[in-house]
Amino acid sequence: MKTTKILVILIALLLSSNFVAFAQELTALQIVEKVYNREVGDDMTSDLTMTLTNSANSKRVREIKQFTKDLGKVDKKIMFFQSPADVKNTSFMNWSYDEEGKDDDQWIYLPALKKTKRISSDSKSDYFMGSDFTYDDLGDRKPKQDVHKIIRQEKLNGEQCYVIESTPIDKDYMYSKTITWIIKDKWIGLKKEFYDEDKELLKELTVEKYKDIKGFLIITHSEMKNKQKDHKTIMELKNVQINSGIEDGKFTERIMTKGI
Repeated sequence: MKTTKILVILIALLLSSNFVAFAQELTALQIVEKVYNREVGDDMTSDLTMTLTNSANSKRVREIKQFTKDLGKVDKKIMFFQSPADVKNTSFMNWSYDEEGKDDDQWIYLPALKKTKRISSDSKSDYFMGSDFTYDDLGDRKPKQDVHKIIRQEKLNGEQCYVIESTPIDKDYMYSKTITWIIKDKWIGLKKEFYDEDKELLKELTVEKYKDIKGFLIITHSEMKNKQKDHKTIMELKNVQINSGIEDGKFTERIMTKGI
């Protein structure tokens, strides 16, 4: 009788531990939402160096000053090109909304035309300023715009990751799917593969460096490589300042034309 009781207790404990482990397992959607909602501060100012490299290893370097701010129901970003001369005073602005189903608003100011142009939904697949990032890549894609599934878990660059496949609900979206390596507990997308409409690998985004700044994990060095064109864009953030108190009025079309 005593042996039977011990067995019952052991089985109960085993079932209980399995239940807790099962209950704590995250869904693919929950993992992607943790990445989307990862805290990066209320506002951020930084110097961005964008380096474009073609198949002949010829480089073009662009210096940008950028500002971002979380205004509650909308996140705003504005970028001012400082150099070289052919892009100086060009600016770009993006507003991303928390509201489900509401697309980002985007504008670009071209000083040669002295005109601010709104980026239409049909132009979101265009590449931004000769880089390997589309206008859509520069916005915030909401987790529920895709169907997600965990395809495996593995280590990448020493980090334990979930590998998530995301398929767009909108069948006309520019990418047929993406695959993202997401660091467990840090909720940073360490690597992301983009597949074209023919389901061929088009681009690969890799995070080379991230650092803790005032308790927030900030990506400071990333690379987007177009595998089909053998072209890449490196993004490096420097002089990052978080929660410096950027004014709400910094993010307007008037400021785009006026500059920093």
